[in-house]
Amino acid sequence: MKILKKRRLKGKTDYLKRLKLLKSEKPRLVFRKTNRYIIAQYIISEEAQDKILFGISSKSLLKYGWPKKAESGLKSLTASYLTGFLIGKKILEEKLEVPILDLGMIRIIHQSKVFAFIKGIVDSGIKITSKKETFPQEDRIEGRHLKNKIPFKEIKERIEKK
Repeated sequence: MKILKKRRLKGKTDYLKRLKLLKSEKPRLVFRKTNRYIIAQYIISEEAQDKILFGISSKSLLKYGWPKKAESGLKSLTASYLTGFLIGKKILEEKLEVPILDLGMIRIIHQSKVFAFIKGIVDSGIKITSKKETFPQEDRIEGRHLKNKIPFKEIKERIEKK
């Protein structure tokens, strides 16, 4: 009987998916959700050793005008979109290669935070193929459903100007 590796038992690593990503020899854009933030990292793998070139957390949205009183919303769908938009602009600014998206062990549910993140990347100008039906609705992305209103358009404009 085969014994599973420790990280697979804990639900942290899908080794088959990781092997396929490493064999592609392309950089990866890693998306992770925590209990408080959305984290995105641009990673290059050299001989199966991951090297993080840069990473962005949704906490950095506070610098672009995210309200301090709505800090608990930094894991929301809106924050996910803006984090994707921010990292997409940074990739274009530094003229890096278009990455492969690495979602890890996150369940893929249409119109969720994952697809809001992907839409943010696509809207920033990076060519990632995805069906438009999988993206969340515009009013949810702009945060109209949230209790604490977010100045979405102002934050997006500040990111574009940077």
